[in-house]
Amino acid sequence: MGVEKLTEIRWHARGGQGAVTAAKLLAETALSQGQYFQAFPEYGPERMGAPILAFTRISNGPIHIRSSITNPEIVVVLDSTLLSAVDVTEGLDTDGVLIINTDEEPAAIRKAMKLKGRKVYTVDATKIAKETIGRAIPNTPMMGALVRVTGIMPIENVTEYLRKSFGKKFSEEIIEGNVKAVERAYAEVKAE
Repeated sequence: MGVEKLTEIRWHARGGQGAVTAAKLLAETALSQGQYFQAFPEYGPERMGAPILAFTRISNGPIHIRSSITNPEIVVVLDSTLLSAVDVTEGLDTDGVLIINTDEEPAAIRKAMKLKGRKVYTVDATKIAKETIGRAIPNTPMMGALVRVTGIMPIENVTEYLRKSFGKKFSEEIIEGNVKAVERAYAEVKAE
């Protein structure tokens, strides 16, 4: 039996940006590939625009941890205004990955946050969402960026699962808009 690999992801967003949905979609995509997962939110005041956290654990073996993620390998920030409101890098190791929804370059984010170490990536997920979905909901584009940056799973698995999962709830136009959003963010994410 091989070594079990556990990946822990923390999502920072504001209520209404779809972080909880993205955390679950990523986890369910992993499940569709035969992996184990956990996905759960942590809410403060439950109102639109309030800071929220969501978590995803993905493993090739059973997961026995039952707590919030305090030392993620990957942090995904859906709203760059949170960078000055909360410490999004808390518990993120110096070799961890930080993916931020912003139109700024990764080097500018590193300088503004005075970051040492860590891998910084940016993508304008809000712009991509507006252009592909018609709404400023950055969750699915951020999934595309995360998959590109981490290689955690093939993008085709994400888009296929999106079509399957969204097919029950949304019109073809919305489904294909979300697929395009994932694919564009995958292509457009910037590294330092």
